[in-house]
Amino acid sequence: MQISILGCGWLGLPLAKKLVYDGYSLKGSTTTQHKMHKLSAEGITPYHLELYESGVQGDIQSFLSGSDILLIDIPPGLRKNPEINFTKKITNIISNIEYSGIKKLIFISSTSVYEDQEEFPEYTEDSKPNGTSEAAKQLINCENALQNNPNFKTTILRFGGLISDDRHPITMLSGRTDIKNGEAPVNLIRRDDCISLIATILKNDEFGTVFNAAYPEHPKKSEYYTKEAKSRNIKAPEYDKNRPSKGKIISSVNLDKIGFEFKYEI
Repeated sequence: MQISILGCGWLGLPLAKKLVYDGYSLKGSTTTQHKMHKLSAEGITPYHLELYESGVQGDIQSFLSGSDILLIDIPPGLRKNPEINFTKKITNIISNIEYSGIKKLIFISSTSVYEDQEEFPEYTEDSKPNGTSEAAKQLINCENALQNNPNFKTTILRFGGLISDDRHPITMLSGRTDIKNGEAPVNLIRRDDCISLIATILKNDEFGTVFNAAYPEHPKKSEYYTKEAKSRNIKAPEYDKNRPSKGKIISSVNLDKIGFEFKYEI
């Protein structure tokens, strides 16, 4: 079986390496020319592709050709550039997907599609996405455009905050003061669990559904990040206790249905 991964970055590259190990044939894209040899060295057929609002730069048809499954793992980039039309970037390639004949698709989305609120609501896959930020609205539009297309079956993966040993929010939060939402629960997931979940979806052929994915323990942000700072011997962040916190709890009913279990604590 051949899989094309659009976006071999922090998550996509180790995922591709795992899938090559599992016996899949892999094509992978990168936006940087110098990473092409890195993909090749891992047994991944490399493609230099960039998505723009005006279209795609690179040979996307060759990238998609012959693949059974497409996985899209492209960060929206709206924090750095709020003017980006991420929805346009994704919808631009739908005609290419249709032309390629790919019938199964995984789209990496985010739990930011659910709104933070003072009562910390619990959201499952049955909850209607209600995010009002620009990033949330664009992700929701992308999800809908892909899910509603009758030419392929799309599974949506809404990950919580992604962490690993070498990438953790505490490194940016350390020493900061007056941080809001200290009472809000965390919704995090380790990269290795993300990779295991995707492998499970592929193995079980779980297409045409939605999965929320965050580790099922949700300590307060202030407590969790203070503990993480102490474990690293760095300065703990300080939270503003005078403003009410907004947040949410991400839960899943669909992970239980496929028998997925988290292996890595946050």
